[in-house]
Amino acid sequence: MNWLAYIPPLLQGAEVTAEIAVVSTLLGALFAFVFGIGKTSRSRAIRWISVVYIEIFRGTSLLVQLFWLYFALPLAGQAIGVDLRFSPITVGILALALNIGAYGAEVVRGALQAVDPDQYEAATALNFTHRQALFRIALPQAIPEMMPTFGNLAVQNLKDTALVSLISLADLAYKAEQIRNFSQDSVTVYSLVLVMYFAMALVLTAFMKLLERSVGRWRRVRA
Repeated sequence: MNWLAYIPPLLQGAEVTAEIAVVSTLLGALFAFVFGIGKTSRSRAIRWISVVYIEIFRGTSLLVQLFWLYFALPLAGQAIGVDLRFSPITVGILALALNIGAYGAEVVRGALQAVDPDQYEAATALNFTHRQALFRIALPQAIPEMMPTFGNLAVQNLKDTALVSLISLADLAYKAEQIRNFSQDSVTVYSLVLVMYFAMALVLTAFMKLLERSVGRWRRVRA
């Protein structure tokens, strides 16, 4: 079989992979900020909720999380009379987002705690509320520090999308396995897949670098 015939189905899978990676990364960033900020909250309940979420999703395998959401959660829902069945793409996006969000939450928490305490004291002297100090003083200084790590997490999330093929989601890895089973041409198929993942990672890295430079201007403006 001509290797050029592999390209169209692999591109279809790559489109699904890109969609899952983009949506799960954006949703994961939301989780990261919500729970990262939550871990620094003055409320003990909010801190504990954030800690539980972070530790569970950092301390367990992404593959197990994916299987639990896809296979176990619907059964748990049946036991209590609630329909908790979701489509494979919804489960894939949610599992990836929850996982990357837990790691990102620690990045957010660390960056916020690295802000000079004098900044908070100055905000208090200016009669800022805790929320005003967070959003007007701390976050604008902390976000530029988060960006390099967020870039690494986004690329890692892209690579982790290959796991969604295990719940029959027709992403790049799933399409590659189908073609390999039909053609028995493992070398060519997986070489093409390597190139495609690498190309997507390069594009994502370039975008994150641009975003990092854009956000980095905040530091210079504030300086």
